[in-house]
Amino acid sequence: MTIDAPPAPDPLDGADLTALRAEVERLTELNLASRDPELERRLLALSHRAGIALADGAPEQPEFVAPATGELPDGDPLPEVAAADLTPGLIRAGVLRDGCLLVRDLVGRDRALGFADEIDRAYAQRERVEAGRTGKAGYYEEFLPEPGSGEPVVRGWIKQGGGLLAADSPRLHFEMTQMFRAAGLPELVGGYLGEPALISVHKTTLRRAEPSIPGSWHQDGFFMGPVRSLNMWLSLSRCGDVAPGLDLLPRRLDGYLATATEEAVLDYTISQRKVDQAAAAAGTRVVRPIFEPGDAIFFDELFLHQTGSDPAMGKPRYAIENWFFGGSAFPSEYAPIAV
Repeated sequence: MTIDAPPAPDPLDGADLTALRAEVERLTELNLASRDPELERRLLALSHRAGIALADGAPEQPEFVAPATGELPDGDPLPEVAAADLTPGLIRAGVLRDGCLLVRDLVGRDRALGFADEIDRAYAQRERVEAGRTGKAGYYEEFLPEPGSGEPVVRGWIKQGGGLLAADSPRLHFEMTQMFRAAGLPELVGGYLGEPALISVHKTTLRRAEPSIPGSWHQDGFFMGPVRSLNMWLSLSRCGDVAPGLDLLPRRLDGYLATATEEAVLDYTISQRKVDQAAAAAGTRVVRPIFEPGDAIFFDELFLHQTGSDPAMGKPRYAIENWFFGGSAFPSEYAPIAV
């Protein structure tokens, strides 16, 4: 009888953040030179460990960046800026005045469209895996966080909503991380939060939303509780007219609207009447912007929005929906990942 040898010990077990970061950079360079599914699995696991270390060592009382109010353009009613002009202070000013900031060309058009094609491949591989067949390496492999890191991942409702967790695709997670880095997002979001930016296993989703998927008004803070956060919704296809986009109220709200009233029967959804009342009180209107591939919108946990869909739309919408968090108030139910 052959007895399998025990796995070799991981040389980075118990390693500190500096060592983990250094190894992530080393393996990233290797993988950029020659893509390797095993390297991408390892990078995801190490970035998760680094995220845990960052959350554990987070500063106690970080401060958000000062808003660059004087640099924020007017909008009718939604302002927008070019990626080349983006700063942490400008994002903060947009969030505090309009609830959000629309950024054009944050990611190059061709890169965004190419990533949308990769989402299709990952979705196809998920179907193979769930049917009991072998999938193409790296495209769909359900990620298992470290013990004690976040609550169990519930994937069924994410799939029903047209989503796939980025951490469940080591290949796409690597590409997404490189796209974030190329856009300067770790520095931008870290500057905004006043501490290093973290993402999570649970709240980073690769989306393919069909026109049949309905929207429901909500504020994400209802799910997350007290956090230090910044959402980035990155479009990978044209949407808002030919494909589902976002309906949004372009105004800062200082609290949460009542849920489960009128036709909004779920405990987290907000009725159209409540939305209309909030818009009237703020002197603004609900808008559905047109996004091109590579455009993004930033907002925080108080922002009022829903998927803007219509069955008459002819195409699905591709997007990355990602929440950045500060480690000082990282939600305990999520599993952190360093970026």
